[in-house]
This record gives sequence, structure tokens and C-alpha cells, in this order.
Amino acid sequence: MYKNKKILITGGTGSFGRTMTEHLLKKTDLSEIRIFSRDEAKQDQMRNDLSNNRVQFYLGDIRDIESLRNALEGVDFVFHAAALKQVPSCEFFPIQAVKTNILGTENLVNASISSGVRKIVCLSTDKAVYPVNAMGMTKSLMEKIAQSHSRNKVSTLEISCVRYGNVMYSRGSVIPKFINQIKNGKSITITEPSMTRFMMRLPEAVDLVDFAFENAKPGDILIKKSPACSIENLVIALKDMFNSNSKIEIIGMRHGEKLHETLATKEELSNSDDLGDFYRIKMDQRDLNYSKYFESGDKNEVNFVDYDSSNTHQLNIDEIKTLLLKIPEISKEF
Repeated sequence: MYKNKKILITGGTGSFGRTMTEHLLKKTDLSEIRIFSRDEAKQDQMRNDLSNNRVQFYLGDIRDIESLRNALEGVDFVFHAAALKQVPSCEFFPIQAVKTNILGTENLVNASISSGVRKIVCLSTDKAVYPVNAMGMTKSLMEKIAQSHSRNKVSTLEISCVRYGNVMYSRGSVIPKFINQIKNGKSITITEPSMTRFMMRLPEAVDLVDFAFENAKPGDILIKKSPACSIENLVIALKDMFNSNSKIEIIGMRHGEKLHETLATKEELSNSDDLGDFYRIKMDQRDLNYSKYFESGDKNEVNFVDYDSSNTHQLNIDEIKTLLLKIPEISKEF
């Protein structure tokens, strides 16, 4: 499927984009990978790090549809990772999240249709489920945009989404922050000890996108089943690994945070396929015939429960350590 094809990665200089690019260069015989982002400094760093003529860099912003059209010319497939992801930033500047996460996705879809792109996989987040913050709300609407275009079938473009939780040691995640506090002898600041989060490494996020690329149908949302742990156990594991005596300081939950995150609602699971390591949430095929919303329903929905970070497999301290040591930035410390 990849042979002699061109792929564009939006937000390609981020943690996922870099990992996906390295994966594609090793595993496929693509003719070209295009990195689309607005950060020229990160593009220059990535260009020097990779030094591969199959990787081309396009400076632009998904808010600007003309810059997208230029980058998409001749492209076959797109991995859409560009987004505003920091919860506090989106809370303070919600309209900026709207412009990037919602309108930027609409720009990408429209530009891809006019450019003849065959397939888009959009990256979403567990925060899009029961969203309580602006970031999650805008990512949820990103999913709806993808499904709306799939439902309306205005072109041959196939769009699907993947949804995952915390990516360990990605930019802005708590693990590098905790390690920095430990190494500098500072107190480790946690919001709420009992808070749970899904745990996934970057290569697993790449595997999920690969799986969606090969198996998703238009409008699908693919989810990889993932373990979780409490923030308290994560910190205890890190302290043990670094033989640290750092104190734990509880600062309380911040605005826009939830105690547990949800990867799939019970309503979604009632319309999903269990694929072993993955769930495939199928697009709601109901059209604008309103009777299907008000006069009929699905009796099976009551037999499901949400799939969230409190009822998935909970990692114990040793399991957390094993998982952490699989992260190159952490394993090199030992």
C-alpha cells in the first residue's frame, strides 16, 4: 500500500510526527514523506537529525488552507497530528483551539478532497470523550468533522480517527517533569494521588495509527486497549528507580482535569467491534431522518459500561517500572 506513495504528516515535528517518520523510513518504501508544520526551528533540527532526501519539509499552518493545498499536491495519504494539545493553554485561549483543532481540520479535509488525497487518519485523544475542557471539546468536534465527511460521501477520500490516552514521555507529559524534579532534589508536585491515566508509549501510538490505516473503514474511530495507573503509583515507581527521597507535594486538581479519563463510552461500545487488542467504533450511520433519533433506539446500549482508566488493567509498581524502562530517554539513565 505504501510503495512509491507520498505521505504528509501535519504537525510532523511533534513527538508523534518524528516517531512516525522514523518508523516509515525503516519499514516502508514510500517515495516521499512531507512534514507540514509552522515551527521552522524544529523543522531545521529534524532535517539535520534525519538527513534523508525522502523527507521534505513544508512550512505552513492548517489554519491557512492555501499552505495546505501547496503541501498536499500529489500526496496519497495524510496523518493528521497537528493540534493545540495543552489543556491550560486551550482553557485560557479557547478560540485558538477552535481555529486549529476544528477549523484547521476542516481546511485539511477540504484541501485533501481538492488535491485527490486517498486517505486521512486523524489523531484524537481520550479527552474528547465526555470533554470537560476546551482542548477535549475541540478534539471531539474534530472527530465529528471526520465522521460528517465520511457520512456525506462527498468524495472518494476515506477519513478515520484514532483515539488514545497519555503518551509516555511525549512533549508536555508529566513523566519528564517528575524526573526533572527528582534529579534536582525538588518536591514532586502531583495534583491528586488517586487520579488514573492510560499509559501508552510512542511506538504503540504508531502501531495504532498503522492498524487504523490498514483496517479502518470511513468514519471509524480505532482505539488500542491500554493499561492505566494512578499518579501516586507512577511517582512511587519513579522514586524507587532513581532511589529518591524527594517529598510528594499534593497541589490539587487543576481546572479542566478529570479524575479518570475515558477512551470509549458505553454507547460507543454498543456499536463497536472487539478486534482483540483494539476496538473499532463504527460510525453512526443514521441520516437526517429525525425519527431514527426520537422514535427508535438500541436496547443493547444498557449492557455496556464505559471503557475508562479506572476499569482497565491497573499497572502495579513493578509493571510501571518495566514499562518506563522501555522508554529510551529513561533507560539511558540506568
